[in-house]
Amino acid sequence: MDVLYGLHPVEEALRAGTRPLDHLSVAREREARRDPRIDAVLELARAKGIRVSTEPRDQLTRHCKTDAHQGIVAFVRERKFLALEDLLNAPTGPSGSKFLLALDGVEDPHNLGALLRSADGSGIDGVVLPERRSAPLSAVTAKSSAGASEHVRIAQVVNITRALEAMKKNHIWIVGLDERGTPDYTDFDFRQDICLVLGSEGSGLHDLVKRTCDHLLRIPMAGSVSSLNVSVAGAVVMYEAMRQRRNPSTQPAAPESKPPKPRKGLGS
Repeated sequence: MDVLYGLHPVEEALRAGTRPLDHLSVAREREARRDPRIDAVLELARAKGIRVSTEPRDQLTRHCKTDAHQGIVAFVRERKFLALEDLLNAPTGPSGSKFLLALDGVEDPHNLGALLRSADGSGIDGVVLPERRSAPLSAVTAKSSAGASEHVRIAQVVNITRALEAMKKNHIWIVGLDERGTPDYTDFDFRQDICLVLGSEGSGLHDLVKRTCDHLLRIPMAGSVSSLNVSVAGAVVMYEAMRQRRNPSTQPAAPESKPPKPRKGLGS
């Protein structure tokens, strides 16, 4: 049994309904100071037939291994991941083209949570995670995503490179983010079937994953540091892609300093 804690993660787990909830526990001490936000979550739980119990706040802290639970904890069944084929065979969204996100070794649960929150907000159709070298979908991840992790469709794969190759065979362009890439992310046309690939916090994309990408884009930096935190960089690019896909008549500006990079053939 997994635990989710905090107002937003528990509420979104109830709303998403993607995995069964066994019961909720709320801090007994809340009776002395009612919180209308918790009351609203409990009302939603009871409407769905979810049992609610009260426990001392210290006991909730022991369940969660943190005191950041805001007085409410949900006990849920372990999440079942999708297969890559579930993402590939799913119907496309309003833009008419697929928009996937693959994470190559994001190991910080706070970064994973932030990326899942941005993925949900920017209309990502699915996220691909490797079984190894990845932060787990833990309560910390759910809290960092403000509950968005319960709504995002997530597939787990044994080998991220093979998964990318399978996408290419399904005519999906593989676009990595790399500080030495070219062109700038704003010069790329995201209005097609795309999988955006982000690397690990320390070393970025692994060499084999980098070689599998059809394109490597960069975020131009005006300051002294050479790159952004992976969750910030991912959000920047995902929202640029959403902007383009919502405005299909808007052409991204062509790079001025060099001609556009020729595209590799799909499946290469």
